[in-house]
Parts: sequence; C-alpha cells; structure tokens
Amino acid sequence: MERVNVLISRADDGFYTLYCEDSPLLFGSGETVEQAMDELKETLRIYREEIGKDEAFVYPEWMDRPYEFNVRWDVRALLEYYMGIITPTALGRISGIHPKQLWSYLHGKTRPRKKQVEKIESSLHKLGEELCKLSFSGK
Repeated sequence: MERVNVLISRADDGFYTLYCEDSPLLFGSGETVEQAMDELKETLRIYREEIGKDEAFVYPEWMDRPYEFNVRWDVRALLEYYMGIITPTALGRISGIHPKQLWSYLHGKTRPRKKQVEKIESSLHKLGEELCKLSFSGK
C-alpha cells in the first residue's frame, strides 16, 4: 500500500490545513483536523473522478492505487491541538525543553530547530509507549 505524506499545520486564522507533501495542490482545510481531513479526501475524490489525468496538473500515480496517509504534524499545530492535554510545562518536564521556549513555539513566536523537533517527538513517543504499558488494579 502506498503511503502518502500529509502535513498538518495551523494558520493564524485558526484553521487547520493538511497538505499532500508530494502534491502541494492537493490539500484540505477546516476548523478541526477532522474537517480538514474530510476536505482533503473530497479534494482527492473530485480530482480523481472529475478532473483526472487530462488536465495540465501533474497527476500523482498513487491516486490510482490503494494508499493511506502518513500524517505528520507541524509542532505549532500539534501543541495547539493538544493544548488542554499537553501543556508547555508538562511537555517541558518530559522533553527537557524550557516551558517558555515551548510557549514560544505554541504561539508562533519562534520555530523549533530540527533537534528540538526531534526531542519533542521522541519525548511524546516515549510517553505514549509508557502509557500503553499501564495497567491498573481493581482495588
């Protein structure tokens, strides 16, 4: 199955946008990530069924084969999406990045360097792995 890279970002107007990274004209946007994903899927359907290969636009061959989305997040979009769950203080505690720096990423004041993005990603993956291993006693 083909994996199509999709990037989730969030604009200053608060809308989420999903871009197909190898076909930047294929995108969706919405007030929620789910709405943006639905719009992206509809854009793909329209393009495949109504526009097709005859237009001047480069037609991605993966559209004719089974595919799934490999979703990647822009750091700012991720922090905004999970704002009520993952605070800069909590993420700072598990990543070692100062909460003020994370706040700056969250509010678009600065963009994280690649090393910082990797720290955030690995910290969240580690947390997820730990949470998956949890079990509780009934007592």
